[in-house]
Amino acid sequence: MLPKKTISLCPVCKNRIEADVFERDKKVIIKKECPEHGIFEDVYWSDSEMFLKAEKWESREQKVKNPKYPVVDGCPFDCGLCDVHKTPTLLANIDITNRCNLRCPICFANANASGYVYEPSYKEVVAMLRLLWENEPKPYAVQFSGGEPTIHPDFLKMVKTAREMGFAQVQVATNGIKLAEDENFAQQMLDAGLHTVYLQFDGIDERVYKIARGKNLFDVKKKAVEACRNTKPKPLSTVLVPTVVNGVNDDQIGKIFWFAVENIDVIRGINFQPVSFAGRINEEDRKKQRFTIPDLASALEKETDGLIKKSDWYPVPCVVPLFEMASAMDGVYRAEFTIHPHCGMATYVFVRGDEIIPITRFVDVDGFLEDAKKIAESIKDSKIAKVKGTAKALKLLKYIDEKNAPEGMKIKEIIREFLGKRDKGTLAEFHWRSLYLGSMHFQDLYNYDIQRVMRCGIHYVTPDGRIIPFCAYNTGPTYREEVEKRFSIPIEEWRKKHGESGL
Repeated sequence: MLPKKTISLCPVCKNRIEADVFERDKKVIIKKECPEHGIFEDVYWSDSEMFLKAEKWESREQKVKNPKYPVVDGCPFDCGLCDVHKTPTLLANIDITNRCNLRCPICFANANASGYVYEPSYKEVVAMLRLLWENEPKPYAVQFSGGEPTIHPDFLKMVKTAREMGFAQVQVATNGIKLAEDENFAQQMLDAGLHTVYLQFDGIDERVYKIARGKNLFDVKKKAVEACRNTKPKPLSTVLVPTVVNGVNDDQIGKIFWFAVENIDVIRGINFQPVSFAGRINEEDRKKQRFTIPDLASALEKETDGLIKKSDWYPVPCVVPLFEMASAMDGVYRAEFTIHPHCGMATYVFVRGDEIIPITRFVDVDGFLEDAKKIAESIKDSKIAKVKGTAKALKLLKYIDEKNAPEGMKIKEIIREFLGKRDKGTLAEFHWRSLYLGSMHFQDLYNYDIQRVMRCGIHYVTPDGRIIPFCAYNTGPTYREEVEKRFSIPIEEWRKKHGESGL
């Protein structure tokens, strides 16, 4: 619904201030005024129609059962998690170093730029993993990040421990250099228990890497993908992660998609991340470089000649009815994807040789999900929920047109099996046959909406025992700087012990 009011932060003093969110020229604008620093205005979403479509899928909240902090100063200044946070940890990030084997011109958070080295020990990381595992409901995934996490001396040991603890997904966010340089490293990661590589991937033109990373890296990216392809007994699942900046690499969106299609045997998805501006930026540059989720959907529709349409994208919380239905049927308390509808959108396409079929061409997604929501409500608290739910859920198959489905894909059988088993093995079968396309737009101080922070499902866990939403950790109060300074050593001290290696 537009217009509406929210709470934001002043980009200068970072105090909480009121903000208006409204439509202008078919775009959604956020405007706020700080008594001391004046008026700030930015594009929230570049398409108001798409904004309202996403908002339709806003879900109920789901709080963790064991929050750590009371609300005293107001979001986002009580993170830990606090009593009012509305989404449990779905994906947990653990930064295991701020050292890196690149020196990117655009990066401000590495050890060389900050002047200190932040590198939790194996012991500290295990304590953080255990903290996550105490959450109710438990998180699904943990992602080791940095810096460049693969250069931590205990990285593989950490992966193995996370897998043994029972995380459904153990991931790494990497620039791919170590994968490209060490022919055995991808296999070592798989053997340690890693599920997925999230590969920084800005495009296929060296011009882009020269601007963003300071050197030519496309060959490195190709070698990293090849290393993941060659692991045994199967390829190491890889997701490309492009940060998209208007005027820098927005022309790479279609090229990245086609690269993924050509490597569908190893690349399982693309997670586009529209730029989040770190620190202060002047208004002119911000307007030139701002890129939002609708911009991505429009660009991909254009670059694929209408194959993937803007209407194919759905917000993340649209899947909540499926989680509610599963929980009602088997009584298992699960973390649900109750994130804010304007944080991210996604779709799936199926690749069979030269044929590419978006899921919306053979599934009535709206009908399927709306009926799933009704079924979840109707069986909740029923003593025979499993029997009743399974019978009703099978009626959802009417929304699937197998005649238009990819040849050889028995989608109804996969869904029927999942409704019976509800296990990740069946879901894996679905994912391995498809290419996931997603977009997660992390906030900066100019488009900051505290309602989004309160529903964030991607959290950082810290050595001092806090769990902090992504957009509070990296922007807003910038908990990152506070945490890293507390648990780091001066870079000169590191050099005396270890030399220049890895800096």
